[in-house]
Amino acid sequence: MTGMNASRALLVIDMQRGFLEEGYPLFCGEEARRIIPPVSKLVEQDLGQGTAVFFSADAHAPDDREFKIFPPHCIKGTTEAEIIPELSVYLDRATLIETSSYSAFFATDLHERLQQAGVGKVTVCGVCTDICVLHTVADAYYRGYDIEVRHDCVASFDNDAHAFALRHMAQIFGARITEEEDR
Repeated sequence: MTGMNASRALLVIDMQRGFLEEGYPLFCGEEARRIIPPVSKLVEQDLGQGTAVFFSADAHAPDDREFKIFPPHCIKGTTEAEIIPELSVYLDRATLIETSSYSAFFATDLHERLQQAGVGKVTVCGVCTDICVLHTVADAYYRGYDIEVRHDCVASFDNDAHAFALRHMAQIFGARITEEEDR
């Protein structure tokens, strides 16, 4: 990551076909699709500034224990597990972190990669605000990162849980909840 803007990294959480395209069991709905343009703009802007960009992506085993809670989804190697086409164009300039839990940090090398790059602050965006975004923010907090969550770049299939998660991340993990104009 030489030459990167080492002070901050962008974490793009689960912007996958299984969550953002109709026909899949965990499609988050049209409300979630509204974040695609601002997330794309954020990724483009950050890559242009040399910021390290990481895409997390569910890559479950067919018998993942998560399927006792949620329907089977984003099984590794399936179309459903792919980053949406609107954002996959950036994968050649970003790092893909495959996950099998709610947090992009759990059982991955994300923390080590961020440390190697000298990152002290993470900006988090993606879906679902109350599940994978929230748990990634919690793990970032436990690892000592300053955290920003872009309100215009997160969504969930549950509006009440989305609102709770934003408050929780701000109040409990000290995340700064921002909009595009705040940057």
